[in-house]
Amino acid sequence: MKSITLLLALSCSPLTAAPLTIFTNGKIVTVNEAFSITDAMAVDGDRIVAMGDEAKAIATSGKDAKVIDLAGRMMLPGLMDSHAHPVGAAMYEFDHEVPEIGDIPQLLDYIGGRAKVLPEGSLIYVRQIFITRLKEQRYPTRAELDSVAPKHPVHFSTGPDSMLNSLALKMAHIDRDFKIPEGQPGKIEHDAAGEPTGVMHSFSPKIGAKSFTKSPNAEQTLELVKKLFTDYNSVGFTTIADRGTTKNNITVYQKLYDAHELSVRLRLSHTFPTGALWRTTEQAIDEIINHPLRKPDPMLQIIGTKVWLDGGMLTGSAFMMRPWGVSQMYGIDDPQYKGVQQIKRDDLVKMVRKVAASGLQFTAHSVGDGAVKLLLDVYGEVNKDTPLSATRPCVTHCNFMAPVSIAKAAKLGAVIDMQPIWFWMDGRTLLKQFGNERMARFQPLRSVFDAKIPVGGGSDHMQKIGGLRSINPYNPWLGMWIAVARKCRFLDEPLHPEGGISREEAIRMYTINNARVLLQEKDTGSLEAGKRADFIIVDRDVLSCPIDDLKDTKVRETWLDGKMVWSN
Repeated sequence: MKSITLLLALSCSPLTAAPLTIFTNGKIVTVNEAFSITDAMAVDGDRIVAMGDEAKAIATSGKDAKVIDLAGRMMLPGLMDSHAHPVGAAMYEFDHEVPEIGDIPQLLDYIGGRAKVLPEGSLIYVRQIFITRLKEQRYPTRAELDSVAPKHPVHFSTGPDSMLNSLALKMAHIDRDFKIPEGQPGKIEHDAAGEPTGVMHSFSPKIGAKSFTKSPNAEQTLELVKKLFTDYNSVGFTTIADRGTTKNNITVYQKLYDAHELSVRLRLSHTFPTGALWRTTEQAIDEIINHPLRKPDPMLQIIGTKVWLDGGMLTGSAFMMRPWGVSQMYGIDDPQYKGVQQIKRDDLVKMVRKVAASGLQFTAHSVGDGAVKLLLDVYGEVNKDTPLSATRPCVTHCNFMAPVSIAKAAKLGAVIDMQPIWFWMDGRTLLKQFGNERMARFQPLRSVFDAKIPVGGGSDHMQKIGGLRSINPYNPWLGMWIAVARKCRFLDEPLHPEGGISREEAIRMYTINNARVLLQEKDTGSLEAGKRADFIIVDRDVLSCPIDDLKDTKVRETWLDGKMVWSN
């Protein structure tokens, strides 16, 4: 029998589909309500028109249709990522390739290398090398940074938290007497002598130094984003959510849309300022409410807004219900420190009410269990006069979640945008910090699924192109495996395996659940008659292969709107 690759090559070229195509002899995982599996699917233009026996009947009816034999291969709905930052990620290595860094010596070698090629006094800015992923499980010290770059200000930034070397502290005018301006969140750590250690939690200082990093022009940016979207297709994605889009990002997306060069659907959560006067914030929200991209469009649409409610779990500033505890790893010296709350509750209430009243989805970066509870409490308050369920109020990240919050999310009809890959990448360090008991609340997927809360799988992809080399890795098959196996790097045993889910549920996370999270389940997320023909063909049976093989799944074909957008 001819291979599917050859048949596809003969029957359609990339971005071209026959008016009526019948796929037969496959193992087609529909991800419908019953999670039924069938063997045939009929596609007419951009829509699925029949499944199973009805599709096979069309193939034998004498109608002018192209029949493609899947030769037993597995087909699934196109996958979705509920949380990415595509434009910044695509541009990240334009100036130079950033090596993989797994320990402090590698980090210092990299910074020392940058010091040799950059002018003295210019800024060395290192982003998103999370301390949870370093062998030593700690920030580099100020002295270590000084030793490799004494004549350059160094800003080691991981999410909302930072470590500065001595010159950077001096150029930012931060000394033992420095106070964070009133009204701004954040915490500066000090040593026993009262001097700043260089660690800043949820505070971004202004360092008066030039940066000599090259940036792509508009055309180069478009090409890099197209390259990234092709890589998204290669791992099975047909829909991506930009959870933090800006005007500049939208300009890039709009150009690709107008040129018919989008190979993924884009759902956008637009940011707005939260630290300004309310009138400034209100005007920014009004601009989003009235934006032309609010109009429903299958390829490019603003579905909501995004703000940052707390700091980082991987960096030491997530807002927790109980204190973090004194920590050498995170540079925390206050035993009562619970992390950083970025937005005052009263302001948050006004933001949620205004966004929800317009019909947009509200979401907030809420990592710690304290931030998650605060956001859900605010949703509950607003819901009394502004019903929220139709807007799918969302909690982004939701890494630590108390039972009371799970119950409240279910009651409110909230949805969750979670990153399973963090469990694998960061569980070892978080276990060391919080202990086994508290880690039972870390990504409690079993409890969330049992509460019937739609939880979607995302990556929070920030930098680099490549499903496994990126920060954070966006390969969804790795994410599915972690959600099931509950494995952490460098730990011998699964971490709280009772929190894991089934393969079926893991697939739902990246398909129909994400469609619900992104308000598009009527059109995508499952393979059913009437829905858009977004689907993938994979190299193995992901429901029965050895569990550790799930993470190595390869996508053979990716189809969007009945058109093949990627093939290997």
